[in-house]
Amino acid sequence: MVERQGPLQGVTVVDLTRALAGPHAAMMMADLGARVIKVEVPDGGDETRAWGPPFVDGSDGIGVATYFLSCNRNKESVALDLKSSEGQAMLTELLSRADVLMENFRPGTLDRLGFPPEVLAKINPGLVLLSISGFGHDGPEGGRAGYDQIAQGEAGLMSVTGSGPHDLQRVGVPIGDLLAGMYGAYGVVAALLERQRTGRGQVVRTSLLASIVGVHAFQGTRWTVAGEVPTAQGNHHPSIAPYGLFRCRGGALQVACGNEGLWQRLCTEFALDAQAAGMASNAQRVTNRELVIKTLEDAFAGLTVDDALKRLATAGVPAGRVRTLDEVYEWDQTRSQGLVVEVEHPTLGSVRLPGPPLRFFDASGAELTPHMHTSPPRLDEHGPAVRAWLREA
Repeated sequence: MVERQGPLQGVTVVDLTRALAGPHAAMMMADLGARVIKVEVPDGGDETRAWGPPFVDGSDGIGVATYFLSCNRNKESVALDLKSSEGQAMLTELLSRADVLMENFRPGTLDRLGFPPEVLAKINPGLVLLSISGFGHDGPEGGRAGYDQIAQGEAGLMSVTGSGPHDLQRVGVPIGDLLAGMYGAYGVVAALLERQRTGRGQVVRTSLLASIVGVHAFQGTRWTVAGEVPTAQGNHHPSIAPYGLFRCRGGALQVACGNEGLWQRLCTEFALDAQAAGMASNAQRVTNRELVIKTLEDAFAGLTVDDALKRLATAGVPAGRVRTLDEVYEWDQTRSQGLVVEVEHPTLGSVRLPGPPLRFFDASGAELTPHMHTSPPRLDEHGPAVRAWLREA
């Protein structure tokens, strides 16, 4: 057992989740210092262990899926058959000592295994249960299985993503899963805080549907308030202009003018008429977006990405390049934020992983609780140690 450091040090999480939404929530807890014991089925473990290629060959000749590596750092692995009496007895022992239980089975599965909320409350009255589902635990379609691709479509995200209304696209990462994990971890931390006052645990529920609807933001109120049905508009903002991707010599860059002052600066730098017909206000520029795009791309036509970005920086206009992922992870700014961590894997050796997005500091500016990250575990890697820990109780 590695002693964890961080705001959640001393919190123990039993993680029954698999795939991505639940494992991401549990990894967030682990990044914050919680001890996370990942319970996996003995035959193959979490299905993401088989999601590939790419696989990376280990020293034992067994390939490790990079998908699994992405969402399971800082955890311990125990293999348990939860349908057996032995597995259920050990899970009961774990829950009696845990603070949090996380699961993302289809609704009703945990009940059928013999662990409905009322039983969990008897085992441990202070236990916080996080349940993540595809479309919610109740309602007319509450029992549906949920996968990210399906949820992105059903929750409307694909309808506003793509080059246009007839080119619908999913987001390039499983954003519904990731958001459900983030909302789930957020809910668990809130429940743990309330437990300090009441001494009681509670059930926290979220879903892929809820997580995507929860980030509709202004696209949601375009319909609920204004009665407009948003559609995909490619790489340009539906309510702000100029705000999007613009071509230049040999490439493209992104520009964001979120207010009139920035528009004025942009026009001054590139000798454009800020009051030209159809472009004198944001509302006009949104209405005449194609004119704005052509005007800026004409101004950028003779410039490389680097040259255009230098001039925009001089003018104080927010802008940036479009990086590939290899460029992102080699970027000094990414490294400076702790967004790449190096861990020692039992069979892969030294492995670089995307790092946690949160950092903590004291009032003097000193960074708090930096802790050593551990690699995503091999299946049942910590089974003997966890069993020994339970026997010590």
